[in-house]
Amino acid sequence: MPIYNFSAGPAVMPQSVIAQIQAELPSFQGSHMSIMELSHRSQLFDQVITDAEADLRTLMQIPDNYRVLFFQGGGTLQFTAAPLNLAIQHHHIGLLDSGHWASRAADEATRVHTKVDILGSSAATHFTTLPTLNQPVATDLDYVHVTTNNTIEGTAYTTLPVTGTVPLVADMSSNFLGQIYNVADFGMIFAGAQKNLGPAGLTLVIVRDDLIGHAKHLPSMLDYQLFATKRSMFNTPPVMAIYAAGLVLKWLKTQGGVAVMAQRNRQKAALLYDFLDQSTLFNNPVAPADRSLMNVPFKTVSPALDTQVIAGATQNGLLNLKGHRLLGGMRASFYNAMPIAGVQALVDYLATFEATHKGVQSNVSN
Repeated sequence: MPIYNFSAGPAVMPQSVIAQIQAELPSFQGSHMSIMELSHRSQLFDQVITDAEADLRTLMQIPDNYRVLFFQGGGTLQFTAAPLNLAIQHHHIGLLDSGHWASRAADEATRVHTKVDILGSSAATHFTTLPTLNQPVATDLDYVHVTTNNTIEGTAYTTLPVTGTVPLVADMSSNFLGQIYNVADFGMIFAGAQKNLGPAGLTLVIVRDDLIGHAKHLPSMLDYQLFATKRSMFNTPPVMAIYAAGLVLKWLKTQGGVAVMAQRNRQKAALLYDFLDQSTLFNNPVAPADRSLMNVPFKTVSPALDTQVIAGATQNGLLNLKGHRLLGGMRASFYNAMPIAGVQALVDYLATFEATHKGVQSNVSN
């Protein structure tokens, strides 16, 4: 029986990459050392991190005036690092409140004495829609923070907010490399790797040159300019995670790049959304125009029935469909490495479940 992992993160990785890691694990490139034993100062690892950056630049068409930095601490650490590095003129940022992770970013910025203006919020719709900018952005903001894909709520921006001369900073953790964005539209992008790029322990930061190097007296581990100068090796970087991410980047290139991935992701998401939209048992609450390609939350008519769906799915090799604790229900995540066969298997299972629970549905609905 095929097994499909719908986890929101850490998430599915390409099987060929996992096989390559397994094959190379005892001796990396004939060195008689595992990648887990390899010095980050070695020539072998220098090539790994150099290739990873070069492949990322190619895949995302990153302009030369942007730095690529490899951090630890997850996207959450960047909620603190971004205002410390970038909000230094006015100590004042704007934020679009699109859900849990945007709210967390606002909280962390406030902790480091940065004023946060909520420029738009979709709290009134329980975050089933995306907030928009209804007026021009004030020029006394150091930047505007946006979460491009909301993993919990299942929404995503396809059209970016227009912020004028104020830089746009994006938490792109859950649709990084799975949807096309123009890097030059952002002052900074950051993304935890564990959703669409590799194992947990690595965070990518892509930041425009002119925005860094101005902050003073930062902790070294949060200093973008220091990391740029040291090529992300101020301290021991997450060697294994960078190596695995590098393999995924090479895999993405063999698949045709981000444009091909985005097209596949649209096809995968459409399979499930089309089913949910015609279903009388399952429901996705998100406004169609704001739906994510990566994360699809859905529910039945009762939590008890949701539990049955999840249990049956697990027995059928459809793993990690339990919804986030804040929303309950179910959630299916379709990152780049999820094959379309996995989504079809999920839709087939849900259709069978619905067909065999019409009586339960009718009784609950009435």
